[in-house]
Amino acid sequence: MSSGMPDIPAPLTNLKTQYTKIFINNEWHASVSGKKFAVINPATEEVICHVEEGDKEDVDKAVKAARQAFQIGSPWRTMDASERGQLLYKLADLMERDRLLLATMEAMNGGKLFTNAYLMDLGACIKTLRYYAGWADKIQGRTIPADGNIFTYTRHEPIGVCGQIIPWNFPLVMLIWKIGTALSCGNTVVVKPAEQTPLTALHVASLIKEAGFPPGVVNIVPGYGPTAGAAISSHMDVDKVAFTGSTEVGKLIKEAAGKSNLKRVTLELGGKSPCIVFADADLDSAVECAHQGLFYHQGQCCSAATRLFVEESIYDEFVRRSVERAKKYVLGNPLTPGVNQGPQIDKEQHNKILDLIESGKKEGAKLECGGGPWGNKGYFIQPTVFSNVTDDMRIAKEEIFGPVQQIMKFKSLDDLIKRANNTHYGLAAGIFTKDLDKAITVSSALQAGSVWVNCYLMGAVQSPFGGFKMSGNGREMGEYGLHEYTEVKTVTVNISQKNS
Repeated sequence: MSSGMPDIPAPLTNLKTQYTKIFINNEWHASVSGKKFAVINPATEEVICHVEEGDKEDVDKAVKAARQAFQIGSPWRTMDASERGQLLYKLADLMERDRLLLATMEAMNGGKLFTNAYLMDLGACIKTLRYYAGWADKIQGRTIPADGNIFTYTRHEPIGVCGQIIPWNFPLVMLIWKIGTALSCGNTVVVKPAEQTPLTALHVASLIKEAGFPPGVVNIVPGYGPTAGAAISSHMDVDKVAFTGSTEVGKLIKEAAGKSNLKRVTLELGGKSPCIVFADADLDSAVECAHQGLFYHQGQCCSAATRLFVEESIYDEFVRRSVERAKKYVLGNPLTPGVNQGPQIDKEQHNKILDLIESGKKEGAKLECGGGPWGNKGYFIQPTVFSNVTDDMRIAKEEIFGPVQQIMKFKSLDDLIKRANNTHYGLAAGIFTKDLDKAITVSSALQAGSVWVNCYLMGAVQSPFGGFKMSGNGREMGEYGLHEYTEVKTVTVNISQKNS
């Protein structure tokens, strides 16, 4: 184990789900409708438990609680900024204490490899909370030398009640990315976790109460997108909505925001990210990074390297090594040691991916390996590699969100840039080359929010993340992430004489 990495314990074997209700005002509630929904383990297709199904009325209750907690003079609004930071530090400590439980739950509910959940996801959550805890008392305005006998300054104030809608592929990480920033700035939140993966968010709700956050600051309403998610997006008393998920749903959220109260919107949406391998690249490293960039978490990453462009002279060798690498996978229950590919999240995604694989075969791409489902239960798909892929094929244009690698060929640089940018998406891109000039020139030309050079999927809490074009609006993480959760107020005071 490399230094700085914790030793990985075995996952918990007898995990009991403790929290299945709606969390409002630091209390647990049944849904107003009395409805519940089943939460499924995608590796076994078994029901883990039933969770209260939040709907419009539950969202209304949560928004009222969040609004009350945000009133001028409330405990949250009058708290020192440094104390807000202390609460976030406390939440990070509690997540560290419950790391094993949360990682086990994330693997069981989301089909995520336990080792990745424990090391990467929980590691990222704890770091993110500590990073934004440190920012809480450093969000400051400026004094401005404006013309005239006036004293002018700005305040960066919290926006208010923030609705936050979380995806199923990184349920904990995205929850923490959203609440960490919002709470650091002094907002209150109403969170809707994905209906497929609500369990870790509800456990975190119990930790929020234990950490000592005032009631109503964080409210968590599990439910479905078209009901609970839509209620948040169109709510007249929600000041901002943040969403991570598909571009299609992102459009609906922006439309709902526009038709209601023009609430602020940040969106982190889909991608079809180009990954470019030049002939002068370190081939071993490029094959491995491109592989991880696509197959990590069964291909269920919005910034996955799903359009792989390889220079003609190394194309055949690159394909050969990529196929060899993909064939090494052991599929199975993500809680089992030695397994390195888990299931897709649900039947709908499983079928969508298989349909896209079929389209690749029909449209004339060469299936190098995989190409079908795996096992007799659970939503597993064989690691799949296609070569001889052309830009007009569905697998080269549509977001697959599964373990399906497309390898395309390129000759000239000009042609390559046009092809790489010929997509509605603009989330991420990768470049593999030993030529610094080429790396900088190409990264400047690519229309993407993140460009990785000689690496892929390397994110850090200090660095902003988000998309160009239809991959979204706004940024999360780093200092840039804070700008999305504050309003700038200009205060101008008439004075008798100015000394500049």
